Amino acid sequence: MNSSETVTLSRNVHLPLLGFGTYLIEDQDVADIVRHAVETGYRHVDTAEAYNNEAGVGQGIRAAISDLGMDREDMFVTTKLWPGNPAWGNPVKGHAEVLASFEASLKRLEMDYVDLYMIHAPFAAERRVEQWEALIELKERGSARSIGVSNFSKAHLEELERAGLPLPDVNQIELHPWSQKPDLVGFLKEKGIQPIAYSSLVPLSTWRSKEGEHSAKTDDMVEAGTKSDSPFKEMASRYGVTEAQVLLRWAVQQQYAVLPKSTSPERIKTNADVFSFEISYEDMQAIRGMDRGDGVAWAVGDPTQVI
Repeated sequence: MNSSETVTLSRNVHLPLLGFGTYLIEDQDVADIVRHAVETGYRHVDTAEAYNNEAGVGQGIRAAISDLGMDREDMFVTTKLWPGNPAWGNPVKGHAEVLASFEASLKRLEMDYVDLYMIHAPFAAERRVEQWEALIELKERGSARSIGVSNFSKAHLEELERAGLPLPDVNQIELHPWSQKPDLVGFLKEKGIQPIAYSSLVPLSTWRSKEGEHSAKTDDMVEAGTKSDSPFKEMASRYGVTEAQVLLRWAVQQQYAVLPKSTSPERIKTNADVFSFEISYEDMQAIRGMDRGDGVAWAVGDPTQVI
């Protein structure tokens, strides 16, 4: 495998397994960081309406394309619809509001299309199907080359299936050795839905360790990441790589796309180097036994558990 490895979605759209995540990067900072990531070799960049940094992400991508003499088609750009959430006081979006949100995202990105547009979470219980129908319309127009969902469970996907609608191209979910979601991943593979992993680096002690980076990570999990005999530290030493590279390699070795985020030029470069080694069968089996259940990236709980 190499850093340009892709998986193929519907309509022969190629999704790079190595992506760059931009959650918690401020709009005023993200352009230079994204520009550096693309110049380092990332060809897949992930943002969202709710991240409030689409304008900067678009600026960074355009600058890198210009610097490198690339075409827009050389990049895979993802953004996400915030569906609304009554529990948080957000109005739920209907069909027309979804289309308007998409156009607003395109305007902020300063792009004519995105490669992937997703529903960010299954919070709009009574209008999930309606929202999905709007995304299907966008795909038919060609404004979104691929469409997907994020944080959807098997039940949420079956709801779309019962409505007689095409299933998503992807489901972006929290996936790492402590939250492996084997039943959901098995269902995705059965239905031909590509998993995209986010929060791959949860087991690291440094993951979301700064003020304001809230999650449901427990003190026990933090302590586990600091131990000198952590299995990921041991594996990293044995393979001559970083712990982060082990965690990212675990995902791409199973053909999950990954979205490591960093603001450090050195870590951006290191995180991209996950195709030059392979985790042994024995270590993959050992990691399989580390599953702790639901994800912890959301302070309110794993959204795949929303009804």
